[in-house]
Amino acid sequence: MINEVEEFKCYTGLVEYAAAGKKDVAWMRRFTFDMLEHFEGFGRVLTIIARGYLFDSDTPDIDRARRALLAWCSIPDSKKASPREGWQFRCCFSEYNVEFPELVDSEGKGWLYRHVHSMISFVRTNPKVTSAHAQKHCETLASSFNAAWRNKVIQLQVPIFSSGDNAWLLNLDGILADALELGPLRDTEIPFTDEELSRIAAVTPPGVPVEAAQTLVAYCLANKPVDSDWVVLPVTNFDAWFGTTTFSRKWLPALDGKIIQRDTQSFGVCRVKVRLFGSGILQLFI
Repeated sequence: MINEVEEFKCYTGLVEYAAAGKKDVAWMRRFTFDMLEHFEGFGRVLTIIARGYLFDSDTPDIDRARRALLAWCSIPDSKKASPREGWQFRCCFSEYNVEFPELVDSEGKGWLYRHVHSMISFVRTNPKVTSAHAQKHCETLASSFNAAWRNKVIQLQVPIFSSGDNAWLLNLDGILADALELGPLRDTEIPFTDEELSRIAAVTPPGVPVEAAQTLVAYCLANKPVDSDWVVLPVTNFDAWFGTTTFSRKWLPALDGKIIQRDTQSFGVCRVKVRLFGSGILQLFI
């Protein structure tokens, strides 16, 4: 969650669809079924992708980043769909295949579309190494994902200054604005001293992996604003990184009041503040 360069590769690179057992969900990459069925956590996903293409040359190129996002989101039109007028938002962006062959193919199948359908195919053909939970959700995706994603791709193209209900939708304009403000992708490392690691381990509640507590503290240190102790925590994306929703449902609530102070969660995001005090790097939170 701290190495954004690696996170970008997870959203844009090749995926190996294999599993050593039913608990191995590496084939999902940094996604959960909650993300793919409800599209929570996509603000961070799309912002990471935008930053990867926005700053891959000497001068930030907003138009290139927008094309990359449309390519990644692309989904072929439904066979029953009526031809769209020139003023209507589209879902299929096969014309960007030449510029972004890793993000969309010549038929307009974007990276996410291909990933979801590859997941479904993998689970259906490998029932012995995939859980009943995965099989159930992949069947849900098989029947509902395409229509839901087409609607989402259209929503993403709604202008940022639209009024009414559209004013609260996640959109490409807002994503690109966030990407420009956040700057190039980072591969930050947060070194802890042995004393700091011992402190974190000592206050980690039973049943919570120490790695989860360490990762949470490191993320807060790496992303703490200059003018506030509060850090925006992409909870849904943490679930995807750990490969389990146990982080949001059990570990994070258990850590609240022990290592962090947590604000109300909404749409897969909340604010947290580290409560640890002491010497060294953790002194940033006094």
